[in-house]
Amino acid sequence: MSFSQHFLAEVSKIAGALDTNATERIAGILADIRSQQGRLFVLGVGGSAANASHAVNDFRKITGIETYAPTDNVSELTARTNDEGWAAVFESWLRVSRLQPRDGILIFSVGGGNLEEQVSPNLVKALQYAKSVGSKIVGIVGRDGGYTAKVADACVIIPTVNPVHVTPHSEAFQAVIWHLLVSHPSLKAHQTKWESVPGR
Repeated sequence: MSFSQHFLAEVSKIAGALDTNATERIAGILADIRSQQGRLFVLGVGGSAANASHAVNDFRKITGIETYAPTDNVSELTARTNDEGWAAVFESWLRVSRLQPRDGILIFSVGGGNLEEQVSPNLVKALQYAKSVGSKIVGIVGRDGGYTAKVADACVIIPTVNPVHVTPHSEAFQAVIWHLLVSHPSLKAHQTKWESVPGR
């Protein structure tokens, strides 16, 4: 088999092993957040930050949930990193946003955050703050899920089928699952453009 065949075989294996009960739980939590007029904050770093930006658009436009990503404002992100340290950037941003119990946090991450290993400590501190406030936490993460999986109200862990490809598969399936969520009947409020064009 070629590399392409191997890689796509891994994709197929992951898709077949995903925990659909977890995706349904996330959909229910997000629907509750919307019904309470809460907000959704999507947190991720690296490639997951880019996914967060895209997901913000979809949750706002397709589901009607008021959604934000702190990484969308590079000026504030870098100012907070410079002045307060990388580990505090999301927590301090959420404090200024006056995070409430009716709000939710959606984590995109390959590892889910780990303070002991100093991997994505900003996610961990944000989650600790969200727990103290009483906000709902959901996640789409890889590996063992890290801190996110330990504290989330619902979490999808992308199965590891090849340890060499944990990052690309985790970040790719973040997109698959958030698109599943915005297409979910309990969340989708507005038709997507191309599906609404007659005869297409």
